[in-house]
Amino acid sequence: MGEGGREKQMRYVLVTGGVVSGLGKGVTASSIGVVLKACGLRVTSIKIDPYLNTDAGTMSPFEHGEVFVLDDGGEVDLDLGNYERFLDIKLTRDNNITTGKIYQSVINKERKGDYLGKTVQVVPHITDAIQEWIERVAMIPVDGKEGPADVCVIELGGTIGDIESRPFIEALSQFSYRVGPDNFCLVHVSLVPVLNVVGEQKTKPTQHSVQRLRALGLTPSILACRSTKSLEDNVKEKLSRFCHVPVANIISLYDVSNIWRIPLLLRDQKVHEAILRRLWPSSAAGEPKLDGWTRMADRCDSLKDPVRIAMVGKYTGLSDSYLSVLKALLHASVAFQRKLVVHWVPAPDLEERTAEEAPDLYEKAWDLLKGANGVLVPGGFGDRGVEGKILAAKYARENNIPFLGICLGMQIAVIEFARSVLNLKDANSTEFDPDTKNPCVIFMPEGSKTHMGGTMRLGLRRTSFQVMDCKSAKLYGNTNYVDERHRHRYEVNPDLVMDLEAAGLSFVGRDETGKRMEILELPAHPYFVGVQFHPEFKSRPGRPSAPFLGLIAASCGQLDALLQSPSQANQPTPKKFPTNVLKTNPYQNGTAKKTINILDGRVLSNSNGVHV
Repeated sequence: MGEGGREKQMRYVLVTGGVVSGLGKGVTASSIGVVLKACGLRVTSIKIDPYLNTDAGTMSPFEHGEVFVLDDGGEVDLDLGNYERFLDIKLTRDNNITTGKIYQSVINKERKGDYLGKTVQVVPHITDAIQEWIERVAMIPVDGKEGPADVCVIELGGTIGDIESRPFIEALSQFSYRVGPDNFCLVHVSLVPVLNVVGEQKTKPTQHSVQRLRALGLTPSILACRSTKSLEDNVKEKLSRFCHVPVANIISLYDVSNIWRIPLLLRDQKVHEAILRRLWPSSAAGEPKLDGWTRMADRCDSLKDPVRIAMVGKYTGLSDSYLSVLKALLHASVAFQRKLVVHWVPAPDLEERTAEEAPDLYEKAWDLLKGANGVLVPGGFGDRGVEGKILAAKYARENNIPFLGICLGMQIAVIEFARSVLNLKDANSTEFDPDTKNPCVIFMPEGSKTHMGGTMRLGLRRTSFQVMDCKSAKLYGNTNYVDERHRHRYEVNPDLVMDLEAAGLSFVGRDETGKRMEILELPAHPYFVGVQFHPEFKSRPGRPSAPFLGLIAASCGQLDALLQSPSQANQPTPKKFPTNVLKTNPYQNGTAKKTINILDGRVLSNSNGVHV
């Protein structure tokens, strides 16, 4: 699909959502990109978030899910994580557009006098800035190749009709007219509910959503309808008649067994043909090559032997708070032919105070922890639940249970070791106790205590291995260094490192200066690893993250076999290990009914069997 020697014309696929939020626009946009990429096209992505925050960095995970971190240090919406995982690309902070970024850029120009005394208004200045941003970012290569991509998939966050998104709707309406219909394709994701009383699929919400969209100056080329079951033929015909969309362009996004089946669902309904007819009418559509996705989806559905991981955190009520961690766990567990079962353990419930105030919650939390094959303490901020996380690390260390601590999880492992082994009873992080006499974790010198956003140690940083004969180095393929993404403003106190190492805690990875601790291990423990970085952000379905692969392997009793194949962590299709070697946990006590099953981050049911 060349351009005949002319300057390449970028094509755009816009994905919008209607009726309600949470329909899965991000997964739909990512899956569209997968199908187009499988057709031989180069794909890039942009996410538009209509909130006033400059970026997602200062928002609570309960507000907006996890904060995803990019190589360049951008703190962005979690949907960019979906794009990177699905498309195997590396995005930039500018691939996430927010209202705050747009207004900030326009106001900065106004202050410099760039508008030459004109009255600065939403139209044309804000809308022009949005269009210019899209065109500029769409041309940035994100797949490691030279030159721009062939098509840019844009997801507009929120729901059509939201007041926050009106400037973006107006800008995109102008944009679609300016680039022309041959270069712009709109996919509208909507809801087709089934009312229990009547038992039929109702089209009226989608009709109204499309009417609202058309009134705002945008006309959908494709309808992607979310429903519990496949759309009936008469429903498609009705939608076609009232929404002015061909029946062939109405896609049924019904519930599937795992998220990797979404691209296959789109392929089977020929969504690529509909898009290519719109954007490349003179080119024949090749059949998407999705054999790898089919194998992953089939393998995920066939998993039976469980591996149980206790996730100890304070945001356990919302799985999106740890979305990338869940994805990384799934990537690793599928590689070992294991069905991932996550035990959600609220960290505060492990503390003695809960034992006094709510003994049932305390007992349940400890049952879940002790019923797991491995323990993971993810990153986080604030002091709520910290003592519970420390108790979880102590339990894993003393009982030889595989443990992985990420960012704060690594820091609490250091605190626990200092308290229990070095006998420094008041050891703590200055984040939680500024007056502690034994600060194990301290504020970084270059950090800011007056501003929160963008002031942490962010983005891709290098970790050099100090010890090559360690589990982490072997899992990473016996390389001398690794580059991983960071997001923290506290670090292990270098003044305490010598005492910690003398007592048996080994800091096997440090930054290039040698002064910052990046990876810790307990050599005598089956698998006790802490990392200051966030390895989950670079995990991919075919390339599981090394620390997560180690945790799952150890939890299955297969770590020794994995370490004998040092490049295993980076292999796209890990060899099949024996599935009957599941480590027996001495604390296993039949608490499986209290767990939540996860398939690529999709919550299937809670202890009451209620779909979440």
